[in-house]
Amino acid sequence: MTATPRYYPAEDLPASKPTYRVKQNPPRIRKSITPGTVLILLAGRFRGKRVVCLKALESGLILVSGPYKINGVPLRRVNQAYVIATSSKVDVSGVDVSSINDEYFARSKDASTEGEEEFFMGDAPKAAIVSDQRKEDQKKVDAALLKAVASVDMMEAYLAAQFTLNPNDKPHLMKF
Repeated sequence: MTATPRYYPAEDLPASKPTYRVKQNPPRIRKSITPGTVLILLAGRFRGKRVVCLKALESGLILVSGPYKINGVPLRRVNQAYVIATSSKVDVSGVDVSSINDEYFARSKDASTEGEEEFFMGDAPKAAIVSDQRKEDQKKVDAALLKAVASVDMMEAYLAAQFTLNPNDKPHLMKF
């Protein structure tokens, strides 16, 4: 024997209001981070490297480059929480990065995960291969960026140098 429900909904209840998504405000970028500012990366594969900020993307991330020829850092998106802005500047007005946005870095859909059997049957997993488009864009950006870096005295050596702290260094007292 099943128990009858204690509550029967009334038929004349008004329909619930539709819920709307709240539009997020665009992320704010620190005032010290502007296009051309030399940044120090604090985390990730390239931590300790000095890079040049190229622009802020819509997602709130920052587009940076080494340039690749100087210190091996390619075009990358970086969260501003993981960088230190320095007082050094490079004129990046001649560098065209208008075509590079967040979608540029999106992974392709066709690279879907393999099944378990294909994983064990196949060879060792292949390393991520950089597309020809990315290589061309890197060369184009590097060419313009290297000219700008060459125009600033000793900037190439500064970008190539690794950032480190010694035990006696006091970062809170340093002026970057």
